[in-house]
Amino acid sequence: MARFTPRMVLFDLDGTLVDSVPDLHVAVNAMQAELGNPERTDADVRTWVGNGIERLVERALTNDLDGKPDPADFDKALPVFKRAYAESNGKHSKLFDGVTQGLDFVRSLGLSMGCVTNKASAFTLPLLEQTGLKDYFEVIISGDTLPLKKPDPAPLIYSAGWFHVHPSEALMIGDSISDVKAARAAGFSIVCMSYGYNHGKDIRDYDPDAVIDSMTELAGLVGR
Repeated sequence: MARFTPRMVLFDLDGTLVDSVPDLHVAVNAMQAELGNPERTDADVRTWVGNGIERLVERALTNDLDGKPDPADFDKALPVFKRAYAESNGKHSKLFDGVTQGLDFVRSLGLSMGCVTNKASAFTLPLLEQTGLKDYFEVIISGDTLPLKKPDPAPLIYSAGWFHVHPSEALMIGDSISDVKAARAAGFSIVCMSYGYNHGKDIRDYDPDAVIDSMTELAGLVGR
């Protein structure tokens, strides 16, 4: 496996650090019930997440990964979902195995650490607080912090600038094709988790620099 010697490590949130699908599933079905629509399964939601809540709502309404609902239906559904998710956010989420150990290891190296997610800040910060992760990160970039979000490289490039780190000295830890695309475009190295949210597809098919099953494996990949 490759070995990385970054000065900065950025972490995705959902599907990388936290399994947040249980919270999202509860919110989706609360939305569906209020609108008189059919329930969706946990497996459905697990396939649909990763591109922000707007796309999740569109997919839930249409029961289709590529679905686009009637604009009026979407405009009615989105605030219902946001209200439901504000209530469920953090209540059922859990850290993936090995996350705390992996974060502690990276911190022990003295590396700059940040979180870059497509989740809106109104949901990102409470989730990081409730899972005990917030204090690991010196910078937190949510889906609405900047005009653009992953797979655009802007959040990664912004973070590198914030830390005064060249992209060639930066590592992204993610789980999806959006993370791979953003890292490649930004000039970062990219390690992906095998267990994450990638719309039902194997992340290995998108050629990240390494794929690991647990963040405990970072101890064998990252050094100075």
